[in-house]
This record gives sequence, C-alpha cells and structure tokens, in this order.
Amino acid sequence: MSLLSTEICTEIDRWLEKYPPNQKQSAVISALHTVQNYHGWISRELLDAVAEYLEMPNIAVYEVASFYSMFDLKEVGRYKINICTNISCLLSGAEEMVEYIEKRLGIRVGQTTADGKFTLRSVECLAACVSAPVCEINRDYHERLTPDKIDAILKELE
Repeated sequence: MSLLSTEICTEIDRWLEKYPPNQKQSAVISALHTVQNYHGWISRELLDAVAEYLEMPNIAVYEVASFYSMFDLKEVGRYKINICTNISCLLSGAEEMVEYIEKRLGIRVGQTTADGKFTLRSVECLAACVSAPVCEINRDYHERLTPDKIDAILKELE
C-alpha cells in the first residue's frame, strides 16, 4: 500500500500537468509541499514514496527536502514559529525576540514544546525587511515584533 493517499496523488498530478511528461522531477518541490500539508512533516518513508511517484532517485528528493528550510523532516508542533534572524531583523531586535519567545515557551530554537503545540525555528530571511523584526507562524506573517505583540499572538494560539 502506498504512503501517498489518493488525495495527495491527485494534487501532485495537478502539478505534473504543468510540466512535460519526461520532466516529472520538476514537480518535486510542489509534491513535497503537498505531502507536508497532509502529514504535518515529511518522514524518510514519505520522501521515498515521493521519489518513487516522480520516478526520481531517492537521493535527489532528499537533497531538495534537506536544502530548503520550509520542509520539516522531523515532527514539529502544530504552530511553527519561524523567526527571521537575517541582518535587517537582527539589527531591529530579532535576537531579543528570539530570547523572549524561548523564555516564554520554555524551549530553545530548534525545539518543540512538550505539548507539541509550538516549534521555534530561526530562518534566514522572510523577505519583509521593512517591517523587521518579523516571524511567520505557519503561513501568517507577524511584523514589527515586540514582547507585547508576541504575547498577544501566542495568547490567540493557546
């Protein structure tokens, strides 16, 4: 039995329609997003299933999945807090915001809370430099972060 459900395969097939039949590997990023959206993260077995479905070497799928920080290769919390620590955000107080979130949630960057609710990650750039410091929680951006804003955001999610 395939690890890829009918729904996942149907969605991947929609992406495959955008590429020539002999270029299935072009849909690898979209396929990985699809799998992650359904499962929350991408296990090695799911990576192998994507490779098989797209008729690619397993290692090629591993390379893509491990290169991009948007793919989770281990279980993560229900809410993924990605805080930008690139130069604009760093100069605008991102380091202090990271420390505040770590203290508030009782975890360090790269960890997940014991209840499985939050995972905190540092990312290179969220392309919102003008509104630094910035974080992305799942797919929602939060700009001009302050401790008060972080408290309000987390309160909504708790």
